[in-house]
Amino acid sequence: MTLTKWFSSYKSALCALATVAILASCSTTKPSQPTKSAEKQAEVMPALDTNLTTEQQLAQAASQISANQQDEALSSLLNASELYLAEAKPHKALWLAKQLNGLAPSTTEQYRLAIIEAKSLLALARLPDAYLALENANNIKEKAQLTHRLDYFQTLTKVQTQRKLPIAALDANLRAFAKSSPATEYDIDIIWQQLCQLSPWQHQQLIKMSPPNFKGWSKLLAFANQFGDDDARFKRYLRQWQREFSSHPAQYIVARLRQQPPTLTNEYQNIAIIIPLSGKQERAGKVAQQGILAAYNINSAKTLHFIDSTTLDMTTLNAKLTELKIDYVIGPLLKENVNLYLAQTEITTPTLLLNLPSAITLLPHQVALSMRPEEEAIQAATTLSRQHYQYPIILSHQDSASRRIAQTFSQQWQHITGKTPEIVFFNSDAKMQNQLKASLGVDLSQQRTKELNRYIKYSIKSELRNRRDIDMIYVVGLPLETKLLKPYIDVNISPFADIIPVYASSRSHSSKIDKSDNRDLSGLIFTEMPWQLKSTQQNQVLAAQAKKLWPNRSDSLQSIFAMGFDSLALVDKVSAMHNKTYVRHYGQTGILQLGVDNILTRSLIWGKYSRSKVQEIAMDQ
Repeated sequence: MTLTKWFSSYKSALCALATVAILASCSTTKPSQPTKSAEKQAEVMPALDTNLTTEQQLAQAASQISANQQDEALSSLLNASELYLAEAKPHKALWLAKQLNGLAPSTTEQYRLAIIEAKSLLALARLPDAYLALENANNIKEKAQLTHRLDYFQTLTKVQTQRKLPIAALDANLRAFAKSSPATEYDIDIIWQQLCQLSPWQHQQLIKMSPPNFKGWSKLLAFANQFGDDDARFKRYLRQWQREFSSHPAQYIVARLRQQPPTLTNEYQNIAIIIPLSGKQERAGKVAQQGILAAYNINSAKTLHFIDSTTLDMTTLNAKLTELKIDYVIGPLLKENVNLYLAQTEITTPTLLLNLPSAITLLPHQVALSMRPEEEAIQAATTLSRQHYQYPIILSHQDSASRRIAQTFSQQWQHITGKTPEIVFFNSDAKMQNQLKASLGVDLSQQRTKELNRYIKYSIKSELRNRRDIDMIYVVGLPLETKLLKPYIDVNISPFADIIPVYASSRSHSSKIDKSDNRDLSGLIFTEMPWQLKSTQQNQVLAAQAKKLWPNRSDSLQSIFAMGFDSLALVDKVSAMHNKTYVRHYGQTGILQLGVDNILTRSLIWGKYSRSKVQEIAMDQ
C-alpha cells in the first residue's frame, strides 16, 4: 500500500468512526446506571485541554477530518473517549477506545488508550480485563521508554485493592502520591491507614518493591509497630523521626501522633486461665501453664487462677468468675471448649481465646490467637512469588494438614501471579523416590536412555536430566519426611541444570534435628516462629532454660509453651492494639497483629539449614 493510499484509508476510517460515534452519542438509548466505580473514576481523570462536551469533541473530530487534520481529529476522539468516562458512560468510552486502537500511530496515544480501556473495564467491574489493560499500558511504556502518568497509578491502586492485593495496591498508591502535587492531608491519611494494616512481612515486601520516598514512611511504621503502646518511648522516637525526615509529607501524621493524649490502658489484676490440667489433653495444658508461669516470673504483678477445663461445668463458669473477681480470661485452649465458652453469652469478661472458634463471630471483648498453618502458607507464597520464580512445584505429604497448607499456598500463588502451581502428593514410604522422579521428569530421562540402549550395540553412558520448567520447590511435610525427601531432590537434579531452590513450611523444621540431619537438609529455607529458631527475636535465655528443663519436648508442645508465654504479655496489650491499629506484639510465636475480626495473626521469620548450623535469614533484603 502506498503512503497516499494509507493516508486515504486512515482518513476514511477516522471519518467513519467519528460519524458512528456522533450517532451513538445522539442515541436515545437509556444509559446504564453508573456504578460506584464509575463515579469514582471521574475523580482520577486528568484535566482535558478543552471545555467542549463529548458531542462537541466528536463534531470537531469530523470537521478536522474534512480539513485533513487527522492528528487533531484523533486527539479529539481520544478526548471524547475520556469525557465518556467523566460522564460515567464506560461502555461508550470502552467502545470508542477499542475502535481507536488500530488508528493510533504513536506509542503515547496507544498508552493513553490502554489506560482509558483499563478505567472503563474497572468501571464495568471487569477486573481481570482491567488489570490486563494496565499491563498492556506498562508494556507500551517500557518499550517506548515513556513515563507513567498519574492516572495509571491511580487506576492501578483501585484495581489491586479490588483484587485484594494490599501490598501491590499500596505500592501503586505511593507512586501516585509521589506524582500528586500538592499532597492533601486526606491523601496522607489514606496512605498512613493503609500502612497501619500491613503485617511486618508485608511491610518487608513493600520495602523490596522500592516505592518512591518510602524510607521515611517505613521508619515511621517500624517505630509505631514496636513502640506505639509506650507513649513516652514512642514520642521520643517520633522526635527523632522528625529531625531525620524534616521535609517528609508524613510530618503531618507525626505531629498528630505527638499530640495524642496518653493512652489509658487497662491493667488487669485477676486473671483466670482455662486449660486442661487433667485427662487426655493434660500434657498440652500443663505445657501452656508452664509458658504462662515463665511470663509470670518476668512480671508477677498479677494474680493467676488456673481452672481445669476437663472438670469444668461451663454453665457455672460465669458465677465462678464473679466469685473470684476475675477481670480477664485466658483460654480455653481446646477448640471444643472455645465453642462451649462462647455459648455462655452472659460472660462479658474480656477474653483472650487460645484457639479459634468454629464459625462464630467474636464480640468486641473477645480476641482469639490464631496459630493456623494456612496463614504461614499465605506469607510464604506471597514472599516467594515476588522472588521472580515462574514455575514452582509443591511437594506435599498426603495427610489432611499438609494438604490444606499446600492448597492454600497454591491458591495464594495463583491469586498473585495468575498461574496455578502443580501439587505433587507423596507418601513417606519406599514409593517416595519414584514419586519424586516422576514429578521432576527424571523417570522419562531414564526411559529414553533404556530405549536407545535397545537399538544400539554398545551401552550409552549418560547423565539423567530433570524437567527444566521447574525453578522452585515448596515442601510440606514433617521433619522426617523432609529429611528423606531433600536428598532425593538433590541427587535427581541434573548436573547440567541450575540448582532448584527448596523452601518449606515450619512443619519441616525441628529444633531437635542433629548435625548429621543438617547435612541432609543443607540449603533448605523455611518459615518458623522465633521461639523455635535462634534469632534476634527469640528469648534466648528462656529458650536455653526450657531446653535444659525439657530436652525431649516435642515441637508441637514447644509451640504451645510459646503461645502460653505470649498470652500473658498480651493481656495488657490487646486494648492498645484495639485503639491503635499500628501496634504490634513482638512475641515468641511471631510478630502479632490484631485484625478487624478480633483475631491475632502472626508474621513468622525465615531460617536456613547449612552443613554446620541452622540460622535466621533475611528473605526480603
